[in-house]
Amino acid sequence: MNNKTRQVLLHVCGCMVFLMLPVLFAPDLPESFNITRSIPTQRNMLAYLLMIAFFYLNYFVLIPRFYFTGKYARFVIAILLCFMVVVTLPHFIIPNGSHRSQPPPRRELSDRPPPRPMPMPGNEGFNRQPGPGEPERFSVFNITQHLFIFLAVVFFSLILRISNRWKQSEREKLNAELQYLKSQVNPHFLFNTLNNIYSLALQKSDNTASAVVKLSGMMRYVLSEADKDYVPLEKELAYINSYIELQKIRFEDTVKLEFETGGDQHGKKIAPLILISFIENAFKHGVNAEEDSDISIRIHITETELDMLVTNNKVTHADDTAQHSGLGIENTKNRLQLLYPFKHTLVIDDSSDNFTVALKLIIA
Repeated sequence: MNNKTRQVLLHVCGCMVFLMLPVLFAPDLPESFNITRSIPTQRNMLAYLLMIAFFYLNYFVLIPRFYFTGKYARFVIAILLCFMVVVTLPHFIIPNGSHRSQPPPRRELSDRPPPRPMPMPGNEGFNRQPGPGEPERFSVFNITQHLFIFLAVVFFSLILRISNRWKQSEREKLNAELQYLKSQVNPHFLFNTLNNIYSLALQKSDNTASAVVKLSGMMRYVLSEADKDYVPLEKELAYINSYIELQKIRFEDTVKLEFETGGDQHGKKIAPLILISFIENAFKHGVNAEEDSDISIRIHITETELDMLVTNNKVTHADDTAQHSGLGIENTKNRLQLLYPFKHTLVIDDSSDNFTVALKLIIA
């Protein structure tokens, strides 16, 4: 069941429960279940239906048009008009039951009319019940009867609309930040890979053509998949494999490299370019032709998780500024916080001799 269907069912169930309130809280509970016989229940039911209609009118029209635009006076006037409709319309649509007039029965001279009850002083209009065929008078009770529930509907729709607007703003901010981070990542990869091919060309290596083919495949992946939120895990791992193959062509046997993948990749998705920064960092700061270079990359996939462990020994670099830039890793940290909140564990161990990255990612 998708999110949209779940929301529709939630609204339908909420409306049904709301319409049961005038029946469940009616003073004549046994008779209120028979709506055709209970005029007060009919009026309350119609009033609650009008309040449901007002909820959606307020949510989709009044709040966006008046409240969010700062037209508060018009918003209050519209609310008051809607409240008067909710209070008065049920009494006009469902009047008191009228009976066909019958001729008065004949009575003897000795018969006396029944005594009429004396009204309470000061409450003649409030306590008096209308007779058959007599229109019902409005009183303070008619106005305040649904005031509390109407105000609850007003505030609930207002809070819900404001909450949804805040969530939408957060999503737009998240998407803008992700696009900014991706725009920083892609040129970074392209620059490093072109440097690799440039080194091969200077050496006039026979692997130059193969490296160009692998680079074209990598760039095709970046251009077609990197703008998506999630991609198939197989494509992300294929991209990583092409990158490692390019590094093998470049460094040949000067680097001791271990690369292992295990587990079922089928049917799983992952954010694009979320792993490559840690692997690239190992080659960037763990390779020196004059020193022993040891890089280990292990990726294991379970039913619900991806575990990656990247380890490299530290070597000497002439350019210390490049060594301490860390742009790719910082961007990846931010993307993990945005895309996998509470769904990842990242542990970075920066010791004097080794640099280790351990990442656990929930991909189910």
